[in-house]
Amino acid sequence: MRADARLNRERIVAAARELIAEHGPDTATEEVARRAQVGVGTVYRHFKDRAALVRALALDSFQRVVDLARTTEDEESTAWAALSRFVLDAADELRLATWLSIWFASTWADLRADPENRRLRHLLMTILDRVVRRAQHEGALREDVDVNDVALLLAALLRPIPGIPPAETQRSVRRYLVLALDGLRADGPASPLPEQGVRIAWDDRAET
Repeated sequence: MRADARLNRERIVAAARELIAEHGPDTATEEVARRAQVGVGTVYRHFKDRAALVRALALDSFQRVVDLARTTEDEESTAWAALSRFVLDAADELRLATWLSIWFASTWADLRADPENRRLRHLLMTILDRVVRRAQHEGALREDVDVNDVALLLAALLRPIPGIPPAETQRSVRRYLVLALDGLRADGPASPLPEQGVRIAWDDRAET
């Protein structure tokens, strides 16, 4: 891809990210083109339809989350610090992916079988699993949770809430993530968990 074409593609994806986060799934292609400062025809040359654009958005978001997970694990001195930082720093990207999965359900169903999506999913869960186990070994994370619990807790907290504008949930989500992190800590009394949580199939999906 030529440098100017690659730049246009990146601008289109960035514009779509901003607009969908601001206004939801009804964002028009013309609005994306205007925000990216390109013609509508340029958008369609890169993305033949809405599904292709959603796929690009999802993979871009997943890659950003994987990069954040790697960075926090490498830079933090403890696994708990890495986990806490990841949860708070990756919230925007994870929220976008969660919203896309709801707003564009049919496209998301196809994306689950996408090789690049599977590779990124595997990488992310591998890193988080390692961080979770290390945090438990350090005595910072309660012993009765695993990486599946952490992933599903995040997904639940980042889902859009019916009747509340996306921008409003964005402003408040950090508060609830901090509360969730406190619930994962090992120190202090913890209520017994009533049953086995949902298992996420990820360790046999792709190569690292």
